[in-house]
Amino acid sequence: MSDLASRLPVGGVLPADTTEDVRARGARIAVLPIGSFEQHGPYLPLVTDTVVACAVAREAAAAYPVLLLPPLTLSCSHEHAAWPGTVSISAATLYAVVRDIAQSLRRSGVGALILVNGHGGNYVLRNVVQESRGEGLRMALFPGSADWDAARARAGVETSAHSDMHAGELETSILLHTNPELLRPGHESADLISDGRGHLLTLGMDAYTESGVIGRPSLATAAKGQELLAGLVESFGAYVSLLSGDEA
Repeated sequence: MSDLASRLPVGGVLPADTTEDVRARGARIAVLPIGSFEQHGPYLPLVTDTVVACAVAREAAAAYPVLLLPPLTLSCSHEHAAWPGTVSISAATLYAVVRDIAQSLRRSGVGALILVNGHGGNYVLRNVVQESRGEGLRMALFPGSADWDAARARAGVETSAHSDMHAGELETSILLHTNPELLRPGHESADLISDGRGHLLTLGMDAYTESGVIGRPSLATAAKGQELLAGLVESFGAYVSLLSGDEA
């Protein structure tokens, strides 16, 4: 286990660095996990996306010289509003918070920021990264679709990315690996395929699923979760090289 991993609490949600740890590491790239607080069916917790984003960021920070930030735990989950417990902030608020964090990092001498996004509905993050060009702090959004595709193939995930939209094989596998204590019973019998979601943003998730699940969580395993994270860590290296100036 790396020094960084040993300083993290169970679940790896909050980094435990002191200011002297950060000074000694001298990282010039920060990593910001961005999750959500939204329904994930009856067996996964509302914090699932945050746990996933933190797991990816934690493993990346253990492998590369980056500054691991605490997560943003509320984001744009409006399509899940029909289920109790879901809490959202506006896209404008998420945009402003991420921009403020980026500006603070720049003032402290950190020249790049990688957003590790755990929730697919955070579309505005693409704009934040897009608009960062020429503003004194380089940004990237991770994982991209190609990164997820490579990780899914490595892990042997059977359900397609489109069909495995929410609380399915991928997310359940990661939590089975990182935090099995957070799962409630029921994922083995909760499969639901609902591929015709042409009006999701207009109608919301509840127009396509009663349970809140879209995917095949019955196929999830901890071994797949481990390989998914390993694949993402491997892909993350290209982003570090890019923002370090090692690539054109």
